[in-house]
Amino acid sequence: MEGILEKSAVKRAQSAISELGMKGEIKILSESARTALDAATALGVEVGQIASSLVFKLPSGEPILVITSGRHRVDTGLVARLVEVTSLSRADADFVKEFSGYSVGGVAPIGWINRAKEIIIDKALSDYEVVWAAAGHPHAVFPTSFSELQKVTLGRVEVVGD
Repeated sequence: MEGILEKSAVKRAQSAISELGMKGEIKILSESARTALDAATALGVEVGQIASSLVFKLPSGEPILVITSGRHRVDTGLVARLVEVTSLSRADADFVKEFSGYSVGGVAPIGWINRAKEIIIDKALSDYEVVWAAAGHPHAVFPTSFSELQKVTLGRVEVVGD
């Protein structure tokens, strides 16, 4: 796991954490945190505490970031209605990298190279005192809180799935 903190995407996440005045420190996991279940297992926390940053594509071609609790799947029809579009499509890896600057499996909710058109935060994350988000690499995560995440992303809080 050597060298992960030196990767440019992880450094960008670390810079964002510092610049935004966030309290959490990046933790490097020996096991991959590519999925919410992997991350929860590696951290010894509930899967619902994992704040997964999922990127979708609006019909306009712009990105939308949905920061969801790992305890459920995003209902894309519901989210499409929330942002008043007919549909959302899942972004492919190239689209995610182009807009966020992060690779799939390590997309942080902060430190994007291009801002998402809209950011929605899953209300279910408010059930937890501490939530964990990716920090630019499948083995890098950082702790935050629901309120801190909402404050730094300016995301709107909604129910995004069940």
